[in-house]
Amino acid sequence: MQQFTTRPEVAGTFGAVTATHWLASSVGMSILEHGGNAFDAAVATGFMLQLVEPHNNGPGGEVPIIFCDAADQGVKVICGQGVAPANATLDAFATLGLDLVPGSGLLSAVVPGAFDAWMLLLRDYGRFSLRDVLSPVIHYASSGYPFLDSANAVIRNVSKLFNNEWPTSAALYLPKGEVPAAGGLFINPAFAQTYMRILDNAESVSADRVEQIEKARSIFYEGFVAESIDSFCRTQSVIDTSGRRHSGFLTGQDMASWRAEYESPISYDYHDYTVFKTKPWTQGPVFLQQLALLKGMDLSECGPTSADFVHTVTEVSKLAFADRDAFYGDPNFVEVPLGHLLSDNYNSERRKLITTKASLQIRPGRVEGWRDQIPYRPTGTTQKIAYREAIEFIPTRGRRFTDWSEQVAHQHRGDTCHFDVVDKQGNMVSATPSGGWLQSSPVIPDLGWPLTPRAEMFVLDKRSPNALQPGKRPRITLTPSLAFRCGKPYMVFGTPGGDQQDQWALHMFLRHVHHGLDLQGAVDAPEFHTLHMTDSFFPRECALGHLAVEGRFPTETIRELSNRGHDVIVYDDYVFGFVCSASWVGKIIRASASPRYQQAYAIAR
Repeated sequence: MQQFTTRPEVAGTFGAVTATHWLASSVGMSILEHGGNAFDAAVATGFMLQLVEPHNNGPGGEVPIIFCDAADQGVKVICGQGVAPANATLDAFATLGLDLVPGSGLLSAVVPGAFDAWMLLLRDYGRFSLRDVLSPVIHYASSGYPFLDSANAVIRNVSKLFNNEWPTSAALYLPKGEVPAAGGLFINPAFAQTYMRILDNAESVSADRVEQIEKARSIFYEGFVAESIDSFCRTQSVIDTSGRRHSGFLTGQDMASWRAEYESPISYDYHDYTVFKTKPWTQGPVFLQQLALLKGMDLSECGPTSADFVHTVTEVSKLAFADRDAFYGDPNFVEVPLGHLLSDNYNSERRKLITTKASLQIRPGRVEGWRDQIPYRPTGTTQKIAYREAIEFIPTRGRRFTDWSEQVAHQHRGDTCHFDVVDKQGNMVSATPSGGWLQSSPVIPDLGWPLTPRAEMFVLDKRSPNALQPGKRPRITLTPSLAFRCGKPYMVFGTPGGDQQDQWALHMFLRHVHHGLDLQGAVDAPEFHTLHMTDSFFPRECALGHLAVEGRFPTETIRELSNRGHDVIVYDDYVFGFVCSASWVGKIIRASASPRYQQAYAIAR
């Protein structure tokens, strides 16, 4: 079988960490080297990503975590997604004359969830102290780290906004009026001081590890961190994507009222595998719905770069994402018929909608006895190329098949992070941190980082299951994955990428399962995705029939996809996704990381 490898599939017996930044992988491995387990390593890796990828996540962001404890092989989820503020209501937005939640600023801020999620994992499953896991990030924040090319590009793109409207961001990210040099040393003193202050205060109350962690949680959500957030949201009025200035709804009381929680995952059996995902406050079940549709097809007969493979998987994705937009929402507020959506009978009928031609419609299913759900539609004209390709997740501007030989201009954009950890005991962690992006909300100067604008993913229509409500989680795109094989814990994997996360990660999984590609080969194989769904992010546009492919696909594949009616856009050879993965079989630990943009890295020994 053909392999698409740029790097080896690293392997060992001691442990593996793979992350979307090499320094985060290195910090995670150092924790394992010093006697920590996968959970300790995960916490340190998560904190490190907040610093070195500030355009992709931050302390003001969120994280879903899925993990397996080797002691009992139980799979659990930690919800690190904060909720909408008490004052963020449909009426409040209507009074402001808004029909979309802005994609930036303070108005779209929800409770930052990542910190408490990491504390919960450390307290209950880790061995290390708070100082052990925070020391690496404090060191790099205070002494400096090499600044990413992609972060440099993001700041360059928003420098006018920072200088004219967000002076607190300009003070940090435009020192002396200059964009931080790519590869140059960057220091964030306020970031270091925030975590140092939390650590010092926590250690001052007790020498006990658990009591220190509990104190850190209260400091963040009820102490000086919450006070700084409350003050900033009340006193600052900043420009956002509405074109107007707004203060924020988020208060100290909102912070004090929320904590991260454990949840059970949902799962689906596919051939010899059981895949575990988060519940429908994320788009995680979309991955499982795609498996349920593909279960009745034989992908092994389709080559991994064939038109049949790409067409089939793309058409399946369109149906699953249509159901996402019609039915998904925070299950604490709305009932989501997941049992029906994953059932054989339902998917047998849905599968009949797939033909040899590309669908040009949004087609959510119907559930008997269920009220008609209202999938959110963009308010403007549906376009062939989504707005997002110019401003959000797609890192290069592509060309349609008819002119794909033209030069492609690179445009690095902000996104999300991902990492996976496996230790020698077989403990596994997969996490997808995001939010708190430097380009989406102004820096709170006392803290050294901005808030998450995750409320932009809510819908301002009470008929939608994802309608905004106080205390509700937005339906997010973040979606880590964990899989068993033949009933035993096997693999953790995932990627940044918004609506593309449960496409790129799925393609890696399918090529590994059906085509025998090793983890690195499956990650490296030519990627593709569709934007044929309602965009989860502002301004929520859609691209019917859209299909983006990397330029490494065979010309005959691209031509055949175009002939089948797909609006094919060809990009550079290595541009889609930062998929990471790690597996554990017979005490051998394997790992992979995407080579795209030379940033993600897997370490194993």
